[in-house]
Amino acid sequence: MTEALERRIQRIEDRTAIQDLAVLYGYIMDERDEDGIRRIFCEDGTLRSADGVFAAVGIDDIVTTYLGRFKALGPTNHFTHGHVVRFDDTDPDIAHGQLASHAEVVRDGKAMVVALRYQDVYRRTPTGWRFADRLMSYMYYTEVTEYADVLGKELRVRAYGDERPGDWPELLTKGHPPAWLKDYLP
Repeated sequence: MTEALERRIQRIEDRTAIQDLAVLYGYIMDERDEDGIRRIFCEDGTLRSADGVFAAVGIDDIVTTYLGRFKALGPTNHFTHGHVVRFDDTDPDIAHGQLASHAEVVRDGKAMVVALRYQDVYRRTPTGWRFADRLMSYMYYTEVTEYADVLGKELRVRAYGDERPGDWPELLTKGHPPAWLKDYLP
């Protein structure tokens, strides 16, 4: 087998493993699996949110952040949708990803729906691919009963007891298209 073919097969296997990681994240969140969190994030990983609510550095801080988040949540159901993965041509152990997602959650006793995007950096470790950095953002985070009214408004994020703007679409929220998208286009 040629070296180029071996590299292509490795990329396919890596992409599959990274996409599995993204799906497992949702299951781990839904099951409140602390050990699972430790197994999918790098020891020196970071967890952030576009709204600044999450800013965890290192696995212990990431676990503490999630354990605190779980206290406000009842049952959750995370879904993954489209997942674009790009590999770093200078380092075969680094990849970047954009994941579209949504979740159905109970937060502070209220049934809510959430549209999420994750901007990820993945790192290959001796135990497999893990999250090196995860940045989450929201289009909306609202009560199920308010969904129809909130979707077209600017203040679509209602997770924290107030009304905040959604993080995207960036053209509408920030006045310009997202710069990161160009890195994923062919």
